Amino acid sequence: MTITAAALPKSGEEDGIVKYAGIGSLELEAGGFLPDVVLAYETWGRLNADASNAVLIQHALTGSTHVAKGATDEDGWWEQLVGPGATIDTDRFFVVSINIVGGCYGSTGPSSTAPDGRPWGSRFPLVTLRDSTEAEARLADTLGIRQWHAVLGGSMGGARALEWAVTFPDRVKRCAVISVGAYSTAEQIAFAQSQTLAIRQDPHFNNGDYYDGPAPEAGLALARRIAHITYRSALELDVRFGREAQHQETPLAAAVLGERGRYQVESYLDHQGTKLVRRFDANSYIAITEALMSHDVSRGRGSLQEALGRATAEFFVAAVDTDRLYFPEQSRQLAAHLPGQVPVHVIEAPIGHDGFLTEIGQLSTQLREAFFA
Repeated sequence: MTITAAALPKSGEEDGIVKYAGIGSLELEAGGFLPDVVLAYETWGRLNADASNAVLIQHALTGSTHVAKGATDEDGWWEQLVGPGATIDTDRFFVVSINIVGGCYGSTGPSSTAPDGRPWGSRFPLVTLRDSTEAEARLADTLGIRQWHAVLGGSMGGARALEWAVTFPDRVKRCAVISVGAYSTAEQIAFAQSQTLAIRQDPHFNNGDYYDGPAPEAGLALARRIAHITYRSALELDVRFGREAQHQETPLAAAVLGERGRYQVESYLDHQGTKLVRRFDANSYIAITEALMSHDVSRGRGSLQEALGRATAEFFVAAVDTDRLYFPEQSRQLAAHLPGQVPVHVIEAPIGHDGFLTEIGQLSTQLREAFFA
C-alpha cells in the first residue's frame, strides 16, 4: 500500500527511528534471487502534499541509516548537514536513508533468516549496487516518492547516488557524488579483496556459516585495519602517532618476536578493528564490499560519457584533497564526463578519505546554494 503524506506521522515524531518495509523478491544482476526482501530505513521531517521535498541520503560501507539524531539520543554521521535549520533542513525536506541490501542494520542480508528458517550465510547471493538501487526504488514507490528532490552520499554512498541518477534518470532531480569516482579502480578492488580475504581466512569463518558458533572476529578486525589505513592520510597518522610507543609498551624490547609491545598507531588500528567487530556482521562486510567492487556506472551502458549522458539530474561533485582511497582525480574525471559544466568542490582535510564524514560541514554553503536554497 502506498503511504500518502497525510498518513505519515507528525514532523519529528519518528525522526531517526528505524522502520522496515517489505519490497518483494529481487532477481539479481549476477544471477541470484532473494525472496521477500526487507529494507530498513530512517526518515526525518515530513513528505509534503505533492511529494516534491524528498531527499535520499546514502550511507557508506559500514555506515548505518542514522544520518542525524532526530528524536533519538544518538548523534548521526552527517549531523553537520541534516536537521532542523541545517543545510538539509528537515523542517522543509523529507529525508530518507536506506540500509543497503546485504547489510546488517535491518535490511535483508547474510545474517537474515532464509525461507528454510536458517541464516542465509554462505548461500547469500552476490548483490551489486545496481541491485540495491532497484530495491530502493521500490521502497520509494511504497513511500509515495516518484522523484527525489536530491540524492546524495559520500564514498560508497556517493557511488549509490550516482547509480540512482543513471539507472532512474527521471526520478532524480539533483545528485551529489562525494569522495568517489565513476567506478572502482583496480587498486580499490585490490584493497577490497585483501579485506574480504582476511575474513574468509579466519578459522571461524566456516565458509560463511558461522552463526551457530564463534564469529570470525579476528578476520573482520583485520579487514577493518586494512580499510582504515586507506581512510586516513599518511600525514594524519604521522602527525597523530609518529613512532611513539603505546603507553607502557616497548616495541623494541622483546626476547622473541611475539612479545614486543606496540607502537601507538598499531594500538589505534587494533581499537578500530575491535569497534567494528562489536557492531557489524562479517558476512555483511563481504557482501557490501563486493557490491562496492561492482561499482561501474558504465557497465553495459557504452562509454563513460554515454552512460553518464543518460542522467538528467543537476550534479554536485566533491572530493577530499588528501584522499588516498578515492583520489580527487577520480572526481575530476567523473565531473569531466558529466553533461554540462560540473565543478569539483574540495573538502580540505588533513585526515584523508574520512574527511567526507568529519568535515562535511565545509560543503554546507555550496550544497545549500546548489540544491537546498
